[in-house]
Amino acid sequence: MHGTPVFRGTRVPVKTLFDYLENGETLDNFLTGFPTVSRELAIQVLEESRDLRLASVR
Repeated sequence: MHGTPVFRGTRVPVKTLFDYLENGETLDNFLTGFPTVSRELAIQVLEESRDLRLASVR
């Protein structure tokens, strides 16, 4: 998608997950809206983002 990070095997931008969460939506609401994204993939993205953020603080 023109360099935009997407969930593997989908056309759903990763940013969409963060937009949902920033707007007070739940992970379950996101997954309902984007059934092509598995819970495991969404959690993996969140964990990797957390790890990157924590690594930048050190």
